[in-house]
Amino acid sequence: MKIGIIGAGMIGGTLARRWVKLGHHVVIANSRGAETLRELAAEVGATAVTAGEAARSGEIVVVTIPEGAVADLPKDLFAAVPASVVVIDTGNYYPSRDGSIPAIEEGRPESAWVGEQLGRPVIKAFNNIYYVCLLKKGAPKGATGRVALPVAGDPPEARAKVLRLVDELGFDPVDAGGIEESWRQQPGTPCYATDLDAPRLKEALAASDRSRIPEYRKAADDAARAFFTRR
Repeated sequence: MKIGIIGAGMIGGTLARRWVKLGHHVVIANSRGAETLRELAAEVGATAVTAGEAARSGEIVVVTIPEGAVADLPKDLFAAVPASVVVIDTGNYYPSRDGSIPAIEEGRPESAWVGEQLGRPVIKAFNNIYYVCLLKKGAPKGATGRVALPVAGDPPEARAKVLRLVDELGFDPVDAGGIEESWRQQPGTPCYATDLDAPRLKEALAASDRSRIPEYRKAADDAARAFFTRR
């Protein structure tokens, strides 16, 4: 497939590397311009482009940037992009990095908010796995203990495409429902950064308690604050 990636951080770079090895045509963009990505693109076999070019690149577009930067993307980024193109959001909201986003603080699922900023539906995936695990823990279908990843979003046919991509990358795909259910895989929830197999991932998703979202978020943010401060 033709895949565009907007964001060249740890997850974006890892997905580019993995997908190129699987035979997909990948273009990648960041906020600083294509010329700053020439080295990474050459290393992984992708093509460095602008964010606008990445958005118009083909069948799948991945937005993998800090949550606080989403509102800074061009408002017309997806204006000319066909509705059939699936947009994946890998992002997570960390207040110590992103500042306060009132709508999310008031209970809007993070990726539902991202979709509203982009002006189109998104599929939440690849947000609850550490990039090193995404790079190294893929396993053949049927392997014992194969790590599972949740995929949430609308419409169902878009979610199905992402579920297939997850499987292709070597992880058991778990259908986590529509975008309004995506809070179950946000930072601090029972399934976040835990590398569970499919049965245990489903249990963790079911065990998430919406009333505890502020508690989950604070625990994750407190744990990550030192990392963000060092950067």
